[in-house]
Amino acid sequence: MTVLEGRRVLNGKHAKLWWDGELIFEVESFESKIVANREEVSVGASMDIDSKLISLTGEGSMTLKKVYSRGIKKLLQAWNEGKDPRSTLTGLNDDPDATGGQKERITINNVWFNEIILLSFARGEMGEREYPFGYTASSVDIQETIE
Repeated sequence: MTVLEGRRVLNGKHAKLWWDGELIFEVESFESKIVANREEVSVGASMDIDSKLISLTGEGSMTLKKVYSRGIKKLLQAWNEGKDPRSTLTGLNDDPDATGGQKERITINNVWFNEIILLSFARGEMGEREYPFGYTASSVDIQETIE
């Protein structure tokens, strides 16, 4: 029987994020997921409700420590001009204790941002800025996985 060693559980301490090729050292957290959009289907004469896959939606968010006003001026200017700029995000989790020294790495192309926080602060607290985003599921490139 294989026993899971606690040291093999991934820790985000060694994770990295690149936004349009630029390493973002102030990243606090990152999450991206694919949501299966479904419609309910009544199955024959039974009382069962099943579902049918209709489409996929990519969504996520990244939270950055407030060091720079990263991206807000560029995004707002483009939106005011009626443009919808797209970005590329690459995430890497490179925990040195991962099984077999393996890594997780994904690149998400065609990323759009849903909102930007222009200014926020709370007295006596370190600042953070959250960037919710969306993308097409077909624009994801899973480059490395831990097997």
